[in-house]
Amino acid sequence: MADTTTNLLPVNGATLAADPRVLEAARTIGARHGMDYTDDTAVAALLKERQRAMGATQRGWRAWIGGLALTAGVILPFTVTALPDRTAKQALLVSGVLLVVGVAALTSLSIRWKRELTHPALNGYRELLGVARAHGLPLTHVPAWLEGRTSGGSGKGWARIPEYPSVPPLPAATPEAPPTPDQSVAVPPKPAAVTQYEQTADTGGWHDETGCLLLLVGLVGAGWAWAEKVPVAYGLLALVPLAILIWLAGSRQGNKKQALRAEAEAYVRALTAAQAAGAQVPELSPALRKLLDAEE
Repeated sequence: MADTTTNLLPVNGATLAADPRVLEAARTIGARHGMDYTDDTAVAALLKERQRAMGATQRGWRAWIGGLALTAGVILPFTVTALPDRTAKQALLVSGVLLVVGVAALTSLSIRWKRELTHPALNGYRELLGVARAHGLPLTHVPAWLEGRTSGGSGKGWARIPEYPSVPPLPAATPEAPPTPDQSVAVPPKPAAVTQYEQTADTGGWHDETGCLLLLVGLVGAGWAWAEKVPVAYGLLALVPLAILIWLAGSRQGNKKQALRAEAEAYVRALTAAQAAGAQVPELSPALRKLLDAEE
């Protein structure tokens, strides 16, 4: 599912065409930036290209030099306590230089990353998404990277989708009313397994920690009972099989969640195919959006 994030567009051309006002805005904004935002293939290529460009900035020499220099500059002062005064002063001077180099490299990296994020074609696309949202058109999924958020989808982001006042829908009787959506392209129904995944995606995760804690308490208690001649404390060994039972329960839950995740990924792939065929795909649930953001 590595390419699902870019293949599933926030909104496709068929959805934009559902409201003539949004379609006109798409053409106007596209003309300003030299892009046809109603062309799904062109938009998918733009998003993939920009995502790769932003990722490349985080893997270049600036990232390596900045990270290494900053780390060395922070650690070096703690290693000079046993050195002669003169050598220690020289080491501190080197540490200061390394800190300056590290900060400069990372600042340059941040500037370049923001420049890639605010590419004119991306700015125009975010503007269009804000217009579509204001007109009530569903945005299926806005990738975290497109707004400059972390891969987990958290944070406010450096380039959020602009917010515009809501626009009332066109009256059905007007000549400009949007056409009835093409019913020949059906949106896949959501399987029950996907609904279950959405409900349980953020649950669990405590079994390993609890099992380790109970095992540690049981073994330490048994050791204390043996050392201090306190037979009753051997009862803490009962926590060992309890820890194993908790681990087994966690393993079963993990296997079930993995199976549900696979169902969710298959459902997103089906939505992607339907969207590419011209279907108006609804907005994804928070759990599915988080799943896609984690795959970026």
